[in-house]
This record gives sequence, structure tokens and C-alpha cells, in this order.
Amino acid sequence: MCAAGRRWGRRQRALLWAVLLAAWEAAWGQLRYSVPEEMPKGSFVGDVAKDLGLQLPALKDRDAHVFDTGRTRYFFLDLQNGHLSMMEQVDREEICAAVAKCVLNFEILVKRPMNIYKGEVEILDINDNPPSFPERRNVLEISENTAPGARFPLERAHDPDIGVNSLQNYECSKSSYFTLDVKTGGDGVKYPELLLVKSLDREQQAAHYLILTATDNGSPVKSGSTTIEIIVLDGNDNAPEFTQSVYKVTVREDVAVGRRVLQVTASDRDEGPNAEVKYSFFQIPEKFDKTFKMDPESGEIVIIQNLNFEEQEFYELVVQARDAGGLSSHSKVVITVVDVNNYVPEIVIMSVFTPVPEDTPLGTVIAIFSVEDRDSGANGEVQCSISDSHPFRLEKSFDNYYRVVTAELLDREQVSEYNVTVRAADGGSPPLQSSAVLALRVLDVNDNAPVFAEERYSARLSENNAAGALVLRVRATDADWGQNARVRYRLAEGRVRGAALSSYVSVQAETGALYALRSFDYEQLRELQLWVRAEDGGAPALGSNVSVRLQIVDENDNAPQVLYPPPALAAGSGAAWSGVELAPRWSEAGALVAKVVAVDADAGQNAWLSYELAKATEPGLFRVGLHSGEVRTARSPLARDAARQSLVVLVKDHGRPALSATATLSVVLAESVAELLAELGSAAAEAAAPGEPAASLTRWLVLAVAAVSCLFVAFLLLLLALRLRRWRRQQLLPADSGALRGVPVSHFVGIDGVRAFLQSYSHEVSLTADSRKSQLRFSAGSCCDTLPARPPDEASGDLVPSVDQDSENGGQVAFQQAQPNTDWRFSQTQRPGTSGSQNGEEAGAWPNNQFDTEMLQAMILASANEAADGNSTLGGGNGTMGLSARYGPQFTLQHVPDYRQNVYIPGSNATLTNAGKRDAKNAAPAAGNKKKSGKKEKK
Repeated sequence: MCAAGRRWGRRQRALLWAVLLAAWEAAWGQLRYSVPEEMPKGSFVGDVAKDLGLQLPALKDRDAHVFDTGRTRYFFLDLQNGHLSMMEQVDREEICAAVAKCVLNFEILVKRPMNIYKGEVEILDINDNPPSFPERRNVLEISENTAPGARFPLERAHDPDIGVNSLQNYECSKSSYFTLDVKTGGDGVKYPELLLVKSLDREQQAAHYLILTATDNGSPVKSGSTTIEIIVLDGNDNAPEFTQSVYKVTVREDVAVGRRVLQVTASDRDEGPNAEVKYSFFQIPEKFDKTFKMDPESGEIVIIQNLNFEEQEFYELVVQARDAGGLSSHSKVVITVVDVNNYVPEIVIMSVFTPVPEDTPLGTVIAIFSVEDRDSGANGEVQCSISDSHPFRLEKSFDNYYRVVTAELLDREQVSEYNVTVRAADGGSPPLQSSAVLALRVLDVNDNAPVFAEERYSARLSENNAAGALVLRVRATDADWGQNARVRYRLAEGRVRGAALSSYVSVQAETGALYALRSFDYEQLRELQLWVRAEDGGAPALGSNVSVRLQIVDENDNAPQVLYPPPALAAGSGAAWSGVELAPRWSEAGALVAKVVAVDADAGQNAWLSYELAKATEPGLFRVGLHSGEVRTARSPLARDAARQSLVVLVKDHGRPALSATATLSVVLAESVAELLAELGSAAAEAAAPGEPAASLTRWLVLAVAAVSCLFVAFLLLLLALRLRRWRRQQLLPADSGALRGVPVSHFVGIDGVRAFLQSYSHEVSLTADSRKSQLRFSAGSCCDTLPARPPDEASGDLVPSVDQDSENGGQVAFQQAQPNTDWRFSQTQRPGTSGSQNGEEAGAWPNNQFDTEMLQAMILASANEAADGNSTLGGGNGTMGLSARYGPQFTLQHVPDYRQNVYIPGSNATLTNAGKRDAKNAAPAAGNKKKSGKKEKK
């Protein structure tokens, strides 16, 4: 039972080892196939995709391909179906010669990730070669004295096949003298020998002929044969004899060419020529014959070609000693080659995965290589290594295959290229070494975001800038390479004062230049905070943001604005201001009158305001605080100072250039409330006539010119109508009316410098301020046919003599008339005249008909109205009609009695009187008026 348990344990262990071996082979991707030799090109070897468990698309996507270990490619991988096929026809005997198991190794390399799968294909032998002899005819000389039992080696046949297909047996034709004996050597090779069984007699039969046939055991059986001719020699009784039947020697494979390996010796007991022995190789392969040379006289074997342990580990040579009589003997020489460390390890780079992405995971295969050392034993044991300074490590796959894998994470920004040196050393003494360099380039991956040169940016931009002005440049760099390092800039989303940020500024995508898209106003926007984003060209793109602070610098673009005094309603421009302030006449020096209040929308020095008095009615009366704007009295007001003072205060900022505004103050100097109210009323009356805005001045001027033109045309039409009417009435009046004889009544219309409107007559009245005479002149042309005709030379004379009356003694008139009643005469204040004073009473003729009287009233009324308006053109000084200033506003029709009742009619003693006006009370005002007039005259 214990024995059974032990047996079961052995079985379990064997099964476990088998499972582990299978798992190891599966882990390393070990594939094994076998195909017969001589298969045609393209023959199927195995289904690699199925055996490795890989999908067909994966083979193509991962760029799978086959590597052969030798210098000749025998296989290829079809990526369409995953089959391993023959690249060309294979002859096993050519590749492996006499090796029992002929195996061709291959590797399948796949990428992404990189891996290698090892495989081997065993080439199966077929019986495609028959046994063959080197010579078709062989001659063997034997002395007739040779005793039976002697053995004579025969040339062996060669069959390159192996196993049952190789040479299996020899057969010889029947002979009564000879028989065939086949021996097997230490290497398993069969050697045919001819055994003498009966004494030879040359006289009976001088030659014997045998057929030697070699056969294999293949299917079908193949064979080869040769003819052996045996010649019987006469007289020589003893054949040469070697001192050793087998000679063995060991030589190093690095033995020099021409050096002796060994010397064989044979002796012949005969005498004379029959005792002379010659040495030679007996039926050795051609390649052996090229490696060694035998001296026929001395029997020395010399090397004539370098030995190679890896090609031939030992040599079996058959040497022959032959005397002059033709007798010979044979011996075997075995030369064993000792391996020496004469081969440097050879590194074969099979695949290098470059460039290597910098985000390659740990353990990724970067390169695969194999190492081969043709030496044996310790001399062929190779150890490989790489430098520890690289982020890679070396792993052994199987046999002499190695792979380089990543041991650390790669960073292209630190190291972009690696030169990995692989070193291989064998186990010889001293060890031989070789090396190979793997040039690995690290492929950039977009693992770095752009980094700005500064943590934050700030810039200052003066207001009122031009649209498109350059503000600043931001700069970001990306440590990556190529497209991953290409940086583009853009503005982060944002809004400013309800508008998109992109309407204020823009950034150039390639250069990072920040431009202002509009003209900024410091008073509206003093600072702009924005974010600029830099993104690289990777996929996906990486980016970073930086803060940009844009400060708007104030410029002196706003003039001071006056808040007090408030703007006048009739102000034509925004720079003019007005206000009315009260200053008592008893104010002391330094008394506060008003304060000008102004602000400036600018900032800093541009908003510092100063005040100064630019203009004043009385320059020394007031002063203004430089910084406060307070208007104070510089001295006490005097009686001679005007009641209304106009002050113009200049408000100026400290910008460059300085801007200013003015404020106009009207200061009233008053002693009482009544005087203050009167001045304020006067100011209100003046302010009630606002001036037109400058913008509509032209329009109003055009309208005024049009209105004046229309009035002028209407006046001309009215004048023409009146003249026509006057002319018509003149023609219709009766000749014997109550008028003055010889003079039409209408000729007395003109008075005191007023010319008649009708063209039928004209007259002049000259009333001067310094004359007390009244002169009434009629032109000669004004006489009508009611008067006696006058000669032409008297046409320029006066129809009626002028009346000159002195105020003191009176004057004489040419035509005596009755003295008028004094009741109708005007007082001094009521009598029309010049602005000068007149003493005494003046006598004159007044109109004597109703029409003239009405005309006079109308003229007086018009004069009074014009005086009341203050725009009269009838002033005594410059007026053309010479009416006295007495007919001012106080002279109205209510002061004038009815002239139709108070007018004296010339040529009659009757006087039209007004009973209500004849009392003596009227004299006093007249005298008073005269006195007052005299005063004015003195002035």
C-alpha cells in the first residue's frame, strides 16, 4: 500500500511537471510543428493564430511577423488566415546532415504590446536517398600466402537519410574464398569487412570478383552496390602490422595549421623491398581528407585546416600500411577535438520598438534580441546585461532570447533619446564579450499643459485709445514636442457691462497679442479683468489659464462741470452758467457771498480743481478761493459800486493740457429790501428775453428778414393807397371851403419837422433846441391854382411869409390876424417842440380844418407810443422827425385836449375853446414846467 502511494505520488509529480511544462511553454508562446522534408513552397505548417489564441484582426493590427534563427528564411506567416507556411522547399539532409532530429526554430513577434512567441518545426526524414559507395569499383590485393581468417576492411556505403531510411545492411555475392562480416562502430556506423575463409592459390585463380550491396529499411527499400576486384599476389608472406589497432588523440580546436597530431607506426617482418611500408588514409570522407594530411613515409598525421569543434567534435580515420609486395593492414585513428573559448558571443537584434511612447506602461517590451556563442560548455554560456542608469531592465525569455522592458515611467521632456548598450559575456576563461547599442527614441505624448511665462499679467492702457491698439503679449510654452507643443490662445468667456468680453478685446491665436477692439473711457470703465486660455494641439488638448488685468489710465478729457450756480435757462453753451446772489452793502471784507461748486469726471491730477476770478464788474471787490471756490468780498462795497455785479469764475483742472469751465454769478448790492426787489425784478425782466440757441440763429435771422421785407412791401402798398386817396379827395373838395385863401387846407398838415405824405405838396418846420422861433416854409411847387400865379423866378420863395416871434417882445407878421384866445394855447409841458427849453409863450398857426387836426392827433399818438416802447426813431437828437422828448410815456392823449375845439382858425376872431379848461389853475403847471425845463437847459 505504501508502495502504491509512492507510485501514485510519482505519477502526480510527473503529471504536475507535465502541466508546469505545458504552462511554461504556453506562457512563453512555445509552438511545435513537424513537416516532412521536400514539401513544396507554400505548404501548410500550422495554424499560429489558433494555437496562440489570437484573433485574426489582432495579428494584422499588431504587425505580427516571423523571424528564423538561421540566415535562411524557411517560413512565413499569412496574416489573412494566421497560417504558418513554407517559404521554400527544405532538404533535411542538406540542413541537418546526420543529425538524428532536424529542428528549425522560429519566432513570431507581435507588437502593441510587444511580445514574442517561440516555435520549432521538426523536419521529418523521408527515404529520398539510396545508399551509395564512393567508388563503383574497388580493387583489393591479397597475397596467396595469406592465412584464412584474415580480414580486409571494405569501403563503406553512405546513406544521408536517418533512422530506418538510412543504411541498414550490407550483402555480398557468394564466394568459396570470402565471406562478408559487418561490424558496428562506436558511433553506430556499420563497417563491412571481407573475411578470408580459404587459402588462395594464384596459379588456380589469379582474381576474384564480388558484388557488395548496401540496403536501407525505408519504404520502399533502396540500395546501392559496388564491385570488389580481388587480385591474388605471389611471394610476399608477411603483411605490415600496426602497433595499435586504434589510435586515439585529443587536440584543441585552436591548434595551429601544420602541426602534427599523431604518428602511426607499422612493421613488416619481411626483408628487402617487401619490408618497406607506405602509409595512407583508407577510404575517408572528402572533408576529412581536406582537414588532415598523412606523411606516407613517417606515418605522421598533420592538420592542414583549422579545426572547428562546433562543426566536428571528433574524427575517425582509417589508416593503411602497405608494403612493396602489396600486402597491407589497417588501423583506426580517432581524433577528438577539444573546444576552446574562441568565439565571441554574437548579439542579434531581432526587433526594436521605437519610438517608444512616453506613457508606455511598466513592463512593456521595447526590444528583443538573441545571443549565440558557438563555443560549448562553459565557453558557450552567455550572460547579458544592460546599464542600470536607464529606465529599462533585461529579461530572459527562453534559451538565448532576451527582451528589454520598461522598468520606470518614461518622460520625454527629461530624456528624449536613450542609447541602451547590451553587453554579452560568455563563461570562458578569460571571458569574451560583445556589445550592441539599442537607439531608443521616446515618442512625445501630450502630457504637459502650456505654462505661461508669468503667473499673472497686467497692463495699462490710456483711455481714448485707438481701436485695434496693442495692449500686451502673453506667452506660454509647452514642454511637449511637435503638434503637442503648438500653443494657441483664446479669450475665456465673460461679460463686461452686459456686453460680451470679445467685443472689448481680442487675442491673436498664434502670437498671444492682446488688442483693444474699442476706445475705452476711464469714466465708464476703469479696469478690465479677463482670462486668457492657452491650449496645445494635442488630442485631447490640454490648456491653462492666466489672469490679465487691464487698467485704463485716465486722460484729461473731461472739463470741469459746474454744479452751482445752476445753468441759466437761456444758456447757449454748456460752458456758461449764471446765478444771482445777494451781498449787503454793509458787508465786511471776507464776507462769504457764494460758493462755486464744480466736479471733474476725471481722476487724480486731472480732477484737481482750482478756481480763479476771470472777470468782474468791479475787479477789486470780490475774490475767489483757489481750492474752495468760495466767493468772498475783498473789501467793503462802496456807494460808487454798481448795484449789479457780474462775476465770471474760471474753474480749471490740473491736467495737461488743462481744461476749464466758467460760472457766471450776478451779485446784487442792495441796502434795502425794496432796492433788492427792484434789482431782482429788473434782472428777471432781462432774463425774460432769452436769446435764441446758436443752432437756430440762422433760421430766425431768415425769418426776421422775410418779415421785415413783407412789412416793407405792405408799407409801400399802404403809402400808395393813402396818396391815391389823398389825391382823390383833393380833387373832390369844393374851392370855396372855409380854408385859407390861396392855400389849400391840406398844406398845413406838416408840423415840427414832419414831412407830408402826399406828393402834391411839401413843407418844412424847423424847431431847434436853441431857437425860440418857429419857421414854416412852403415850397413854391406846392401852390395850387387857387392862388395867384407867380413868376418862375419867385417859385422858390415862400408863399406865406415866415413867422418869427420872439418870446420877449413878440414879432410882426405879414398878415395881421385877430389875436387868438389864450384859452386854447398849450401849457409848456403840453406844447410840442424840441428837447430844448423855451421861455415865454410861443405863438403859431395851428391847423384850421378837421382833417389836419386828425392827422396831428395821429402823429402825436404815434410819437407817444414809440416813446413808451423806448425804440422811437423820432428823437430830437438823431431822429429825422425832430419830436421832443416831452412826448415820452407821460405824454398821452389823455393829456391832450380836443384839438378840434382848441384850434385857432386863421382869418377869424372866433376861437374854439373848451370851457372846462379855462380856469386859472392851469397856469401853475405851465409855470412849473417852464422852471423845470430851464433847469435841464442849464445842465
